[in-house]
Amino acid sequence: MSTVRANRPGGAPRRTVLRTALAGGAATAGAFLATAPTAAAEGRADRRPRPTTPAEALTELAAGNRRWRTFRERHPHEGRVLRQELVGGQDPFALVLGCIDSRVPPELVFDQGLGDLMTVRSAGEVLDEAVLGSIAYGVLELGIPLVLVLGHQSCGAVAAAVEAEEHGTHLPAHIQYLADQITPAIDHSVTGDARVDATVTANVALVRSRLAAEPDLAAKVATGDLAIVGARYELVNQRVHVVD
Repeated sequence: MSTVRANRPGGAPRRTVLRTALAGGAATAGAFLATAPTAAAEGRADRRPRPTTPAEALTELAAGNRRWRTFRERHPHEGRVLRQELVGGQDPFALVLGCIDSRVPPELVFDQGLGDLMTVRSAGEVLDEAVLGSIAYGVLELGIPLVLVLGHQSCGAVAAAVEAEEHGTHLPAHIQYLADQITPAIDHSVTGDARVDATVTANVALVRSRLAAEPDLAAKVATGDLAIVGARYELVNQRVHVVD
């Protein structure tokens, strides 16, 4: 019996057409695989050595902020493999106590990713039991070596506290609590906008000193396992710098 081969319109045998299609598909898949990282490669690229000392942690934050303010962000540590690894636990290398201001998100400001930072945010970096407990958890339970108190230029909470004191006004509801906590830091050596700006820095120093006086944290500082550092973020140039 003779074999009949069905031909496609135009005369090309079906087997030839299939071979061509499969070859083209393989080439397309090969091109995709050449450009898309495998899960293993993604995991290797996304994994990072964790800073283990206060100095290493501060250096990493400085490097990340440099990338941020020069528009060279890496948006690191967001890959599939790392996300799966983090299901089993976290190991952040720094804790940032910052303001709630929407213009100063720590993970962006320091160009860090998942599992890198523990962040605690309150208006004007004000301390209360919840904030203190959160910081203590990061330091005592997770072994975080660096606590960074991060104030920022044009802080609304600081400005409200300064204005309330100058005019003798009482702020609404719980906002007055924030002002009461910031008021001891108000710098009366200058006036106007300069007073608000100076108080931003003074408030960072005040919060830092209050944290350093906490017995459990002070013990860690004494052994060199922890540093508590004050810093501020400048909105005009996105730079973070350490303040006394």
